[in-house]
Amino acid sequence: MGCGQWVYVKDEKVIQIEGDPDSAISRGRPCPKGSASEQLVNAPNRQTKILYRAPRATEWQPLELDTAIDMIADRFVESRRNGWQDLDKKGRRLRRTMGIASLGGATLDNEENYLI
Repeated sequence: MGCGQWVYVKDEKVIQIEGDPDSAISRGRPCPKGSASEQLVNAPNRQTKILYRAPRATEWQPLELDTAIDMIADRFVESRRNGWQDLDKKGRRLRRTMGIASLGGATLDNEENYLI
């Protein structure tokens, strides 16, 4: 979300979220998504474990965080390598990859970011 928040935690659980009155963006008024953040983090059905479904597999399997990060890093490096453009057609130096794109913003939720 794009609003400033004060998050109160007790016994390792978020118990209250309020708008931050010192936020230059929202001046203490949470946005609709910010107003629902406590419900989001405390939802009983919230997924808290990393799951992986291998290509052509029909079942999800749990994955350790370090394994997942290594898999992502390997794929990122491979995409960078495979999409690398050193020079354009006129011989000008580019030094870029066309194999990686990024989009993000405060108005996108976790599911939208995953799909993107």
